[in-house]
Amino acid sequence: MQIRTVSPVFVGRTEESAALDRALAAAADGAPRAVLIGGEAGVGKTRLLEETLERARDAGALTAVGACVEAGADGLPFAPVSTLLRSLSRSLGDELGEAAGGFGGELALLLPELGDPAAPPAPAGDGEARGRLFELTARLLDTLARRRTLVLAIEDLHWSDRSTRELLGYLLRSLPPGRVLLLMTYRSDDIHRRHPLRPFLAELDRLRTVERIELERFSREEVGRQLTGIHGSRPPERVIEQIHQRSDGNAFFVEELAGCLTGGSAPGMLSDSVRDLLLVRVEALPETVQRVIRIAARGGSRVEHALLRAVVPSGEDELIDALRTAVGANLLRADEDDTYRFRHALVREAVVDDLLPGERSRLSRRYAEALEADPTLVGADERPARLAGFWYQAQDPAKALPAALSAADEARSRHAYAEQLRMLERVLELWDSVPPAVRVAQRPPRDVESYPLCDCVDETLSHLDVLAEVAVAARLTGDSERALSVVKRALRIVEELDHPLRAAWFWTQKAKMMRYVARGTGWDELDRAQRLLAGHEPSPTHAHVLTEAATWAVLFDAGPRGLRTAEQAEELARAMGNEEAELHALVSRGGLMAETGDAAEGLALMRAAAQRVQEGHHVNVFTRSHVNLQSILETVGRSRESLEVGDEALKLADRWRLRQTAVWLHRNRGDSLYSLGRWEEARAAGRAAAGDAASPVNRALAAEFLAQLALARGDHAEAEAEIAVMTEQYNAYDQSVQHAHPAARCKLLLAAARGRILDARQIFADAAAAGRSPGAGAYTWPLVHAAAVAEGDAATVPAAGPGRAEATALIRRYAAGLRRDYPVWQAHAALTEAELRRAEGTARPADWAAATAGLEELDRPYLLAQARAHAAEAHLAEGDRKGAGALLLRAYEAARALGAAPLEREVGLLAQRARLPLTAAAARTPARDDRGLTARERDVLALVAAGRSNRQIAEELFISPKTASVHVSHILAKLEVSGRGEAAALAHRLGLLAQTSPAEG
Repeated sequence: MQIRTVSPVFVGRTEESAALDRALAAAADGAPRAVLIGGEAGVGKTRLLEETLERARDAGALTAVGACVEAGADGLPFAPVSTLLRSLSRSLGDELGEAAGGFGGELALLLPELGDPAAPPAPAGDGEARGRLFELTARLLDTLARRRTLVLAIEDLHWSDRSTRELLGYLLRSLPPGRVLLLMTYRSDDIHRRHPLRPFLAELDRLRTVERIELERFSREEVGRQLTGIHGSRPPERVIEQIHQRSDGNAFFVEELAGCLTGGSAPGMLSDSVRDLLLVRVEALPETVQRVIRIAARGGSRVEHALLRAVVPSGEDELIDALRTAVGANLLRADEDDTYRFRHALVREAVVDDLLPGERSRLSRRYAEALEADPTLVGADERPARLAGFWYQAQDPAKALPAALSAADEARSRHAYAEQLRMLERVLELWDSVPPAVRVAQRPPRDVESYPLCDCVDETLSHLDVLAEVAVAARLTGDSERALSVVKRALRIVEELDHPLRAAWFWTQKAKMMRYVARGTGWDELDRAQRLLAGHEPSPTHAHVLTEAATWAVLFDAGPRGLRTAEQAEELARAMGNEEAELHALVSRGGLMAETGDAAEGLALMRAAAQRVQEGHHVNVFTRSHVNLQSILETVGRSRESLEVGDEALKLADRWRLRQTAVWLHRNRGDSLYSLGRWEEARAAGRAAAGDAASPVNRALAAEFLAQLALARGDHAEAEAEIAVMTEQYNAYDQSVQHAHPAARCKLLLAAARGRILDARQIFADAAAAGRSPGAGAYTWPLVHAAAVAEGDAATVPAAGPGRAEATALIRRYAAGLRRDYPVWQAHAALTEAELRRAEGTARPADWAAATAGLEELDRPYLLAQARAHAAEAHLAEGDRKGAGALLLRAYEAARALGAAPLEREVGLLAQRARLPLTAAAARTPARDDRGLTARERDVLALVAAGRSNRQIAEELFISPKTASVHVSHILAKLEVSGRGEAAALAHRLGLLAQTSPAEG
């Protein structure tokens, strides 16, 4: 009987294969798809993947495979993506470079062959550059997929580095319609509760374009079919039963057990130890082959032939013979890029585990020495991390520490901040184990956000330098708690030294982190940093601290003090020759001036900054310059200008491949379109922002806007869903009103719409208690107005009565402290006061005339329609039916045009109660029906059926109780019934109530 170790017959997986084929078909039709294939080690993920790729190639698709690499305990940044691109490069040749569209220099961070190796690297620590790298990768794949279906596979996602996961997440959210299918495998049994892949998988599960498949173990019948394929004929049933029991249906274990059978031998001869099971075939090979396998296992999950040749002590011919034997035994797999990989990672893990401790460190040292002697043995992008891993595993701290610093520098230059942080953490781990001379000699890169360095050589200062790098890397990865912990540690050290510049820098970092983790605004820390710099010569650190203080002022102190800080930051940055810091400060100063009443000069400064950003290609400042200008224009009521700026900025964002900046631009466009009453376009802008949002704050901003629009249109379910997303995604640190107040407004509006006035009051009280910014008119007036509207709408609700006086007083006190520099803010102030008087029952037509007069000069159709509807109530209360009718008609028409269903319904009900027509058709409605009831009597009958008393009917219909009593008497007579209950029952039975509708008036 011929024995094979791999079945030539693909067994089972019918449903899974069908799902993958459907995903491939959808991708071929232009709908990007992704499928996650999970399962325990050895269950058959790779075989399923290979079969799928083969079918894809048969269908004309271009396929490429990459794998995450286990290099010690550290994943290599972007390793699988680099492998994919390299595979595509081999398949496509020059077409890949052409698809890069002139941005190969930046994509060279992922594949060096795409760019000029002599070109300067992108700025380190630059979040926008990282976003640009992600966007360019998405554009590259989109371009390649225009000519054919592109099927990309990534194996062993459980070993993925954070940067790879972030890039994949970005691609899955941002790929435009195109022929792309992404397949990913991972070991589900390795994903423990705190495994970093777990939240990533949970995040992907929410995407409609992503499907997850979990592979189960084989049944007994499937094991029998697998063994039949391996042996060429079906083994005896007792053998199938034994192997099924021993393997528990794991496809890889089935192969291993079947491979150990000789002739008719039973599998019961094997040890119960899984490790022994995995090693038994290795130990059956000649010693020279076993030695090569042990050396290859220590090299990682993938090892280059050239590197093996440098480490294995035997000659070239002997090495090739050993590798051929290992490949023939299906222990190793030879890949196209001249590398070797274990056919199953479990085998490599068992081999490594079987090495003696001294043998492991000795082999790692040989790898490190070989790589140091000839750096070309591995790819330049992987070299620093691989070398750092080898020296660390060799237990040589003096070598491992500088190697880890070098790897951290390389990771940062590629915007792989999570991997940079991991390497820097290793540096801290090794710090006390190396001689002082090594600690002093090794210092991190010098361009860490104006971090101050001096010429003195001191190991304590060198330690501070490393801590500074760790703090920034942790912040860039989003680990604010870790960053704060490191900054506190550094401050304890620096307080014992006389280095005020370093101390000021760390206090500035702490200020940021305190905001990020919701433990304060960070002002005390910033103030201390500025005091530390007093009396010292101006330096880049001064400019850095003041620029941060100016940015803080935009969020929390939009007043004279913040404005002075921005001016000082601008002057100092200019003196230091730092144009980007100067532009940041200029944007802050312009924004602060506009928010404190000087829109003319403030906007002129911001426009000048935006022009310089565009001309100088200052991509790092683009987000603040154009997004803030767009936002400030909307803030002061110049919505049409804001749209113009946003449209121009979107072109720049597309040119510079800044998709996350485009999220902000779309979000701000939505605000302006909403204000102008162009709600369909506003919804499209909000959806565009939500579709591309990759960061929590961007997702929260998009959700907040979509919730606002859904509430105005009456879709409470959608609003609640978006508010849940907003609440989950907003960073807890953000105490600034520009995020907190719009979020509170959405929650308040939803509570009020559902009749929960007490909840609405509490939401406003909490927002008011959190403080306010004097220049926060744009973000705070809508919240104050919403609270006042909620009180006005609840004026007749009995449960709202006890706390109404306190609630309206709080709203008035809060509104009194807000600025009213611009017509739009003045209009909100007038609206708020009119709504509060409506709640108190004291509103007069003159109060509403003042509010609507301001709005008529602005382009705010929704606010104007809402004000007119409420003004009509005041006119009706004073008996002015003609004035009320004109207002209601205009409000109704505007509400219908906007799609503001709640306002349309409110106006219709008010018109019905007042017997005022809303349309010409309504005016022609017949006055009587076949029962002889007039339209007014039908309205009274509807209220009788609802259980209202005569007095309540009078209040509802703006008539006297006596008139209501007369109407009831006439109704009873015409219906020939003896009482109100019988009248209500008859009306329901005959369908008389259905003849009355709010739209008829």
